[in-house]
Amino acid sequence: MTEGIQRLLDIMARLRDPKGGCPWDVEQTFASIAPHTIEEAYEVVEAIEQGDMDAFRDELGDLLLQVVFHAQMAREAGRFDFADVVTAISDKLVRRHPHVFGDAVVKDAEDQLRAWESLKAGERSSADASPRTSADASPRTSALDGVATSLPALTRSAKLGARAARVGFDWTDPWPVVDKIVEELDELKAEMAPGADPERMVDEMGDLLFACVTLARKLKIDPETALRRSNATFERRFRRIEEWLAESGRTPDQSSLEEMDALWTRAKIEQRGGTP
Repeated sequence: MTEGIQRLLDIMARLRDPKGGCPWDVEQTFASIAPHTIEEAYEVVEAIEQGDMDAFRDELGDLLLQVVFHAQMAREAGRFDFADVVTAISDKLVRRHPHVFGDAVVKDAEDQLRAWESLKAGERSSADASPRTSADASPRTSALDGVATSLPALTRSAKLGARAARVGFDWTDPWPVVDKIVEELDELKAEMAPGADPERMVDEMGDLLFACVTLARKLKIDPETALRRSNATFERRFRRIEEWLAESGRTPDQSSLEEMDALWTRAKIEQRGGTP
């Protein structure tokens, strides 16, 4: 195992060698690689959802490469290296699991989650007490601090809501959230009148989406997972419509909305195991 990791590190160092490496790899920066890192993480998720273990293995390797790539660039800049990354995450896991590596006791997974968040909050407080590198930086004091702005919007909405909930800013059950969704939908409808301000519609649509994410959180549903599943369902059904139309030598733009809607219903019934 150690030899395999070292081989990967050596390969990455060779690729980044200005005198004999790969020109593309050499010119990359943290910022230019970041989008690839995000993409690889999503491809790992896709492999999991498809149940393809071979693809899962390969995509995990691609994601590991991103870590190695960033670590190599950091080593070149004299900041840290891969060993420092491993040490940091190992120390963090031990620190955040005192019930495993220490004397703390937790009752169940929910109790552990609360303890985990408490430990994270303590770490953030300790970080805030450290010297700031920026003259105009101010200490973080909000319950919402630390929720990355680069997260997908749905995921970030859920995390912001969860953070606020931990300090009591939340509904006690899902049903008031349903009422809130209806309220936000009505407000969006009001902004859809002729001559309405487009920016107001954007705001109201955002409020509606945030309320839907809140309902997902209350139901313990990951909104990104739910929407990805709906995307996949839409794609399967629409492709089925295209197949049926192709049988008659036509494409969607050569058919009517009414016909495609009927075929959509047919695809829906078929995919649910019924008889179209």
